[in-house]
Amino acid sequence: MIRIGANPICWSNDDMPEIGGDIPLERCLTEAKAIGIEGMELGNKFPRKADELRPILAAHQLDLVSGWYSTFLIERDAETEFHAARPHIDLLKAFGCKVLIAAECTRTVHGTKSAPLSSRPEMDEAEWARFNTGLTKFADFLAEEDGITLVYHHHMGTVIQTEDEIDRMMASTGPAVKLLLDTGHLTWAGADPAEIAHRYRDRIAHVHTKDVRLDVAAESAAKDWSFLDSVLAGVYTVPGDGSVDYVSVFKALPNYSGWVVIEAEQDPKKAPPAQYVKMGYDNLVRFMAEAGWKR
Repeated sequence: MIRIGANPICWSNDDMPEIGGDIPLERCLTEAKAIGIEGMELGNKFPRKADELRPILAAHQLDLVSGWYSTFLIERDAETEFHAARPHIDLLKAFGCKVLIAAECTRTVHGTKSAPLSSRPEMDEAEWARFNTGLTKFADFLAEEDGITLVYHHHMGTVIQTEDEIDRMMASTGPAVKLLLDTGHLTWAGADPAEIAHRYRDRIAHVHTKDVRLDVAAESAAKDWSFLDSVLAGVYTVPGDGSVDYVSVFKALPNYSGWVVIEAEQDPKKAPPAQYVKMGYDNLVRFMAEAGWKR
């Protein structure tokens, strides 16, 4: 079954909280539900206790999709990471979430407005070995003890950004490690999301949809901008408002079942969330139909 969700980063940014900081959670959830969104990922304005979050989501008839978890597996072992993740895991379990979104954040620059993307971290051979081993163990622990699937979120400004890095990670981790396909991060990093979707169709367990304005991406590269400065300039937008061929992406995943999440961070003062998320939702519905997906 395919369900369309949203990330509250479309309304209020997690990496730079002042972007959309004035937008209350109530408005975000009300607008999302009115658009047709079925579930939300976690954001910085969400309570992190199940008994506090449950009535808020229930009032809007929205499910909890999942939520981002920052790993530091280059710096600490899988057992330590798994223990640190316990509150997050328990929150996801309380809502019946199927996946945990993990992204390695050791030395990441994506949340530092003053750090250009060219300064992002890269792993040496020893770090690659620690990371791949740790990620595999973490995913195994999560599956065996909690019945939750780890989906890895490749991300601009982190150690897993490029197609080559995704390929190396996927080749060197165990089957419990699944991939979160993010069309925006792939496109900006110079990869073809349809090709990546085809290559890893059997290991993709979560999909984030945001589109890319290639002219802004090119200007970002030319001027050596940071991730956040690029976001503020409008590098990302909702599906169908940029360069991604979503029909080809969806055709490359003929057996996909799960959430497709609109996660298009923009400056809400330039791109009103209710207007843009509705545009993205309507476009996704159309693209899915054209690709032959059944909802």
